[in-house]
Amino acid sequence: QVQLVESGGGLVVAGGSLRLSCAASGRTFSSYAVGWFRQAPGKEREFQSRISSSGRTTYYADSVKGRFTISRDNAKNTVYLQMNELKPEDTAVYYCAVSSQYSSSTYRFPVGYDYWGQGTQVTVSS
Repeated sequence: QVQLVESGGGLVVAGGSLRLSCAASGRTFSSYAVGWFRQAPGKEREFQSRISSSGRTTYYADSVKGRFTISRDNAKNTVYLQMNELKPEDTAVYYCAVSSQYSSSTYRFPVGYDYWGQGTQVTVSS
């Protein structure tokens, strides 16, 4: 089993930046792909980004392409989400999750992930 802890959330003014971290413990972290999702009140959990186990392949939701960058440091068992040009509509709880397999039909959905963190709140004021 993998334990995940997100950090780095907070309150930021529109146009600002935050860097989220997802720290993992437990089984070999470097063997998992990692995804970031977010969930705003009353909405479904929404895919943001994913990075392969090696870090060589990344995916982004259209809404964050060019603004968010995912990266990982396997030596530190940590994945990062650098979020720039934040907008009020980016306000949500952000979750990281790990995936042991890849499927083109599920990697953008929560069902494609095995373990989840507790989330970190990001609030963007206008």
